[in-house]
Amino acid sequence: MILYRTTERLLVEQNGTYYPIAETSLDVLVAHDDLHGYLSSIPSSKTPIVQIEPAKLEAPIEHQEVWAAGVTYFRSRSARIEESKDAGGGDFYDRVYSAERPELFFKAVAHKVAGPNSKVRIRRDATWSVPEPELALLVNPRGQIIGYTIGNDMSSRDIEGTNPLYLPQAKVYDRSCALGPGILIQPHPMPATTQIQMMILRAGGTEFSAAVTLTELKRDPPTLVEYLFRDQTFPHGCFLLTGTGIVPPDSFTLQSGDEIQISIDGLGTLVNDVA
Repeated sequence: MILYRTTERLLVEQNGTYYPIAETSLDVLVAHDDLHGYLSSIPSSKTPIVQIEPAKLEAPIEHQEVWAAGVTYFRSRSARIEESKDAGGGDFYDRVYSAERPELFFKAVAHKVAGPNSKVRIRRDATWSVPEPELALLVNPRGQIIGYTIGNDMSSRDIEGTNPLYLPQAKVYDRSCALGPGILIQPHPMPATTQIQMMILRAGGTEFSAAVTLTELKRDPPTLVEYLFRDQTFPHGCFLLTGTGIVPPDSFTLQSGDEIQISIDGLGTLVNDVA
């Protein structure tokens, strides 16, 4: 079942039918002792809604922090090494790819997150910007993975490539993250065969398209969460982006007006235009 946040209410979709949720706080739902069980009981007690209006969809986030894991796919490792070779930082990425401890960094709070069918941004002082399509984990305050959504970790490759210490500036800015369209709530992990696809449209044509499966994800999601929760608390839970295995060629950079479509099996498609 998929949990949606709209401008009017929270909804749960089951087998193509949408049901309103009495609870109005996403924070309360994330902290629920058995969210999957609670949502599963709603269709038997609520009158379904005929349809959901895409224009009313919002990012499925309230007071959760968004964090991200880096260099979790070999393709990402190779891209980071290439972009930072002139700065002497390439060895850092090879080491973190092979290390036991993952790279984890803060990405966004709710007001910096774009929802479905809204605009993401590229930095004005960047010359090489890309989207990074990622499986995002929803983690409750007790450190349990309770759901999955689609994430876009917008990145300024030239800024990070100049010096790895510039990563916060390359990654964290207004509308540098997108989540949605909804959250798949389920008690079991996503299958390793789950496919992530990204398509970038420009002037009506396809500028870039690629796909990857979770079989190429080097880091185990529960391990990423365990490291994130070491000496940290998340009273409202959090989202954790698990890294990207899709990197456009070095000749590509996003432009204003581009449309980014990210699809993940079982989660739908997250669509955002570039402001």
